[in-house]
Amino acid sequence: MILCAGEALIDMLPRKTEAGGDAFEPVAGGAVMNTAVALGRLGADVQFFSGLSNDLFGDVIKAHLEASKVDVSPANFSDDPTTLAFVKLVNGQAYYAFYDENTAGRLLSEADLPEVTADALFFGGISLVVELCAKAYEALMLQEAPNRLTMIDPNVRPSFIKDETAYRDRIQRMMAAADIIKTSDEDLEWLVGNTDATQLLSGDTRVILLTKGAEGVSIVTKDGVEDVPAAQANITEGSDTIGAGDTFNAGFLAGLDRQGCLSKERLAGADLAAATALGAKAAAITVSRAGANPPWADEL
Repeated sequence: MILCAGEALIDMLPRKTEAGGDAFEPVAGGAVMNTAVALGRLGADVQFFSGLSNDLFGDVIKAHLEASKVDVSPANFSDDPTTLAFVKLVNGQAYYAFYDENTAGRLLSEADLPEVTADALFFGGISLVVELCAKAYEALMLQEAPNRLTMIDPNVRPSFIKDETAYRDRIQRMMAAADIIKTSDEDLEWLVGNTDATQLLSGDTRVILLTKGAEGVSIVTKDGVEDVPAAQANITEGSDTIGAGDTFNAGFLAGLDRQGCLSKERLAGADLAAATALGAKAAAITVSRAGANPPWADEL
């Protein structure tokens, strides 16, 4: 079982009306929720923990998760509103404007933490930026990391960060506690000022997954670097990169799950290249279509 802990929100995706006017379509999204959905579709046993709203958008998110076979029982439900993210697409690349004040996700606190029964936990996204929820997710990770496999993807959104010092300090603590860190070359440059992933191999961290877009993924461990090529994506008009990294995270974890390696002890014996290739293949399908729409197992 994998517990994904982090944000769920509504992506307001740009669309055109029949009359040619600009419009937005509300679609369930959020980096960590996307990873949970992708895991469920790939056949992994997965749970989702977040602050979810009882409003109409919260109902959309809950239905989306359950339709992808994600267990939402650990989530904390409240009457606070759902976070909205308005998306602007430039050459297929997504840029976001977040509306997140006093939302169900943001007001999540340490008092809302669930009892964990999962083998592995995944964290990341904008849920690690703002308080109260960022403190809650950090507390959950530091509580469980000594005994359970943990993975983090910072998925940095600089425009969303108000207190850069607090965010950097939190991310550094969480990355040091994680068994697996996934980061893009752009995120790593922002976090540490360069793209040398080996410097993250400290504390408890044993695997770094450095994604480099069309150049593939570098697996960095104490034994060296192994490069895995990107999978071929069928790019068409209207396709975009939304959810690609989130799907990769799910594919990698699903790969470990299929090998029976969802534990600290068994990670050392995992075929990391095979798990990475599964992540890359799943991500290639996601970027071949519009929005965060991860593949089901039979599509692979």
